[in-house]
Amino acid sequence: MKSSRLVSILLLLQTRGRMTAAQLAAELEVSARTVYRDVEALSAAGVPLYGDAGHAGGYRLLDGWRTRLTGLTTAEAEALFLAGVPGPAADLGLGPVLAAAQLKVRAALPPELRAHADRISGRFHLDAPGWYADADEAPYLPAVAEAVWKGLALDVRYRRWREPTDVRRRLEPYGLVLKAGRWYVVAAPGPRTYRVDQILELTLLDEEFSRPEGFGLAAHWTAYQRGFHARLYGDGGEALVRLAPGVTLPRAVPAGAPDGDAWTVARVPVESADHAVAEFLRLGTDIEVLGPPELRARMARTIAELAERYGDREAGGAD
Repeated sequence: MKSSRLVSILLLLQTRGRMTAAQLAAELEVSARTVYRDVEALSAAGVPLYGDAGHAGGYRLLDGWRTRLTGLTTAEAEALFLAGVPGPAADLGLGPVLAAAQLKVRAALPPELRAHADRISGRFHLDAPGWYADADEAPYLPAVAEAVWKGLALDVRYRRWREPTDVRRRLEPYGLVLKAGRWYVVAAPGPRTYRVDQILELTLLDEEFSRPEGFGLAAHWTAYQRGFHARLYGDGGEALVRLAPGVTLPRAVPAGAPDGDAWTVARVPVESADHAVAEFLRLGTDIEVLGPPELRARMARTIAELAERYGDREAGGAD
């Protein structure tokens, strides 16, 4: 809609400064001619907006002029308050800042949108960590966040899973990622990914660095996850399993139609026998491993050992 586009032009110029018609058109996904018409409409409405010609030209707002108009729709206001996650913000030392920002935004909203935002806050709550995993203690997270904001290098002592376990690293942190309740820092050289809770010592260095031009944290993380899953399942082979009705497994591929009991047969990539047994046991009686024979025998042996152990405990309790 034109009204929404006019607001977007105002907010873009207010936040980014001078922009050309081509830049605005690309941002709004419209033609340059449409931008020219919108700029004329804004000028006619009294907005102090100026255009400069030449190589370094473009549109800009009068210095010091700012709009109080947020341009938020009902859905945008709801999404804004739904996205407000106090836990991660507090981890980064931004809890009071987030609360203050939400208070200001709420105060600026019209009564109808304010009611929608309050309803969202009261009906949805995001709790990222899993049920059976406590949130990791990451005492150096605020310091890592500070390094990310300021573009400063870090000297850290880091604990990894293979020998030598404790190593020193000079990191140039590009960004932080929160995944399933655990914080990761993406840092050069590499870049590589490090768990923040595994940082044992940290010194913030007085050394600035530059992020590579064109680096995008979200795109990098997506590619990293694809590579992680490829490495995780690439060499471990696959298992043939029967799954109870309604049960699914990540990356499972159907290998036949449901049988008379509505169970489905599927092929599942696995990292290793140890990993497969641990994952499949979580499903209890809702899964049957059909192959390979070595994995089926391993499952049978593990289940037999569990039955014997629990049988002994039951007998001991009866004496």
